Amino acid sequence: MKTLFVTTALCAALPMAALAAEKPETLKIGMTTFLTGPASVFGVPAQEAAKIIVENINAEGGINGVPLEVSFIDEGAGAEALTSEYRRLVESEGVEVMFASISSGNCQTLAPLAEDLQVPNFMWDCGTQKIFEEQDYEYVFRTQANATPEMLAAVIYLLKTKPDFKTIAVVNQDYAWGRDSWNIFSTALKAMKPDVEVVGEFFPKFGAPDFSTEISRLQALRPDVILSTSWGGDLDTFVQQASQRGLTNSSTFVLPLAESSFERLGASLPAGHIVGARGDHYFLHPERREDADFKAFMEEYESRTGQVSVYPVFHTSQAFAALQAAYSKAIEENGVDWPSEEQLLAAMEGLEFQGLGRPVKIREDHQGVEDQMMGTTVQNGDYPFATMKNIMIFDGDDITTPVGEESIEWVSGLDASFIDTVAVDSFEN
Repeated sequence: MKTLFVTTALCAALPMAALAAEKPETLKIGMTTFLTGPASVFGVPAQEAAKIIVENINAEGGINGVPLEVSFIDEGAGAEALTSEYRRLVESEGVEVMFASISSGNCQTLAPLAEDLQVPNFMWDCGTQKIFEEQDYEYVFRTQANATPEMLAAVIYLLKTKPDFKTIAVVNQDYAWGRDSWNIFSTALKAMKPDVEVVGEFFPKFGAPDFSTEISRLQALRPDVILSTSWGGDLDTFVQQASQRGLTNSSTFVLPLAESSFERLGASLPAGHIVGARGDHYFLHPERREDADFKAFMEEYESRTGQVSVYPVFHTSQAFAALQAAYSKAIEENGVDWPSEEQLLAAMEGLEFQGLGRPVKIREDHQGVEDQMMGTTVQNGDYPFATMKNIMIFDGDDITTPVGEESIEWVSGLDASFIDTVAVDSFEN
């Protein structure tokens, strides 16, 4: 009888034990980001932002008294090293949450690994829309938007500000992002403006140092609009060479990722071109720039790095804001000092949080819904580089593929009336 009592007591205690987790000395986080290679123009700012954010969180007492500790993995080391380090941090170093990744290819590789390792993974920056459209995940969440709302915002802004254009050409990097983003953009454009003519599609090699052939062809074609969703050094080189050849004077450029290149491009990106910020990410955010916390972070980041904040900084802030919000929600809802993994995952469902931009919400499919900012470049002398005017911020709910649908199929079913259904806030500067 005594043995039976002990067994029964243990069984009864198990569910209660599952509701609690031992409060750790530190909350260990692993973050993949490019620290070397061409994508380090995104990765290093993200790392610097993470360091500042962790210092600030810890100075305020951490999460329910638990300080944060972050380890970084260089995505530039290659896929094999990346997956090996990812696994090592989780299995050997006791990392409890992973932030991965910048590269869409790396996100597609690491998402199933996170499931295998049963570690919560925040996709903090990658853009591919395919992650949650092609697979369901328990441990993987995205704390920002994907490529579909980013491209739709660019299309709608173009149609609102340049409705009479007739021809367009594209110059994109020849890899998955360049092809996929053009597929989304062109599908949406043809759906909403069927009479547009695509006069040129150019996909130079990733890392190309010379765009003279493409620029010469574009000068002959004279498209009204030139799209490039390229980023980093490739975008910088293309815009610089196009400016030198006068192409930026004869066509309107649409550059959805240009916000992160403003400082490097300087005067090479003249006024009158359409630019995006992969979310509502901008160091002169029209709604946030007078906010005390926002200003303090912008000043701290610039003081430590000598540069203004770009969108990877904002995406990093969103990942950490999601982390804090999820733990706080799980602790409060369950009445515990520290949540179990199960409680943390449950807290992510429908989670709302706010980093340096507008609030973000995690949908039932684990996709973050994020508003999108677009604007037109201006060289007004306030900075030695282009800034934005005529800013529009589009509601993320309206331009994000509905749960359970596939982006290209959904976008192809839109028409010109869709433009007027999207909620937008406009700012002159």
